Amino acid sequence: MTKRSVTEQYPDAQPDLPPRSRGVIGLFEENCTVCMLCARECPDWCIYIDSHKETVPPATPGGRERSRNVLDRFAIDFSLCMYCGICIEVCPFDALFWSPEFEYAETDIRDLTHERDKLREWMWTVPAPPALDPGAEEPKEMAAARRTAEKLAAAQAEPTDPQEGES
Repeated sequence: MTKRSVTEQYPDAQPDLPPRSRGVIGLFEENCTVCMLCARECPDWCIYIDSHKETVPPATPGGRERSRNVLDRFAIDFSLCMYCGICIEVCPFDALFWSPEFEYAETDIRDLTHERDKLREWMWTVPAPPALDPGAEEPKEMAAARRTAEKLAAAQAEPTDPQEGES
């Protein structure tokens, strides 16, 4: 109480944000399967998704053609968004992430609808996830993959010819 308060002069001095702070939503397009869960669960209906179906030729001869959704438009209207994070939580394929970017002010409210190219740019500002606790047990998926890799390495290291091992 005896110290004077210090006002940081933004934008000359950037604020010190806590790690993993919420700014805007970044889109990792390669993971998006156009399942529309994020748009359906959004309480503000501020996510706009357009897609079309595309047929994929069979991977093997004699197989059948498959169809898949292709993303045409993914936009978020940040003038409506209440930054609840429901869209990020419900995404089953980890296509949406919180970015710490907070400087995206516009002079016109209609410009706050950001398309997928802008959302993709923010994806590269997403910080890496925190490291796992060193005392925690290894995830089951990683343990199974490691055991399989160790078995393959042991099988490849064993000599196939019995005479090779005797010399």
